[in-house]
Amino acid sequence: MYEFEHIAAALYLAAGAGAILGLVLPAPRMLIGARIGLVVGALVQAVAFATLHRLDPPPALTDLGVAIAVMAWLAVVFGLILSTRIRLPGFLPALAFAAFLAAFGATLSGSGGDAATEASGSIPHAHVLLSSAGLAALGLAGLAGLFFLLEHRSLKRRRKLARRLPLPSLEALDRVNRVALALGFPLLTFGVVTGVLWNEARSGRVLGGGLHETWTVVAWLIYLGLVALRFVGHQGARQAAASALAGFAFLVFAVVGVGLVS
Repeated sequence: MYEFEHIAAALYLAAGAGAILGLVLPAPRMLIGARIGLVVGALVQAVAFATLHRLDPPPALTDLGVAIAVMAWLAVVFGLILSTRIRLPGFLPALAFAAFLAAFGATLSGSGGDAATEASGSIPHAHVLLSSAGLAALGLAGLAGLFFLLEHRSLKRRRKLARRLPLPSLEALDRVNRVALALGFPLLTFGVVTGVLWNEARSGRVLGGGLHETWTVVAWLIYLGLVALRFVGHQGARQAAASALAGFAFLVFAVVGVGLVS
């Protein structure tokens, strides 16, 4: 598994470097090569996940390093799908480097057999997959929000950032934000529900009362408000971009950061 993760990480790194060169030079063929590198890297990483059971002991899917790698892999898949419908030149380097860090980081984390045994069963795996998919989509919304704010600020100052580094249009970024939020929130919701079912099956309680559960529920409530503002309250594009970026930062801390500091 780790050999495939190393290969995937190398492909992602090469794709990110190629995408930056393709944007700056500009060199369309290098951008095409970078996109192909992302596709091949995603395929190799999929093989890595399929060979998890061959490790001794096999890491649990709920292992933090594996879960982050799955999230980054899904973000690459979602990003590649979106890029076939929306022109997103500036997304390639960010996606590639984030995927590189996650794939390489997964090879540095270890997992014991007890964790794999504790997390066995379909509910924990469904929880991780759904939550990772939700985080991946909402991460794309946050990334689109970041690019939107950068481009909006440069246009307001009458210094178009795209002259130095081509970025998607504000309309394209807002569309990515909308689509990713519409996809990510239901997936995150199913992830929370399966997490509740997992906790009930493990401890007999709906909520464990721990920091991770509490912060995750708060993050879900925040996204519920963001979805309502975006699709019911007709929130403006700039406000939606800032909300997507801030919401994802809070979500990452709730899911990952709290566990690291507690």
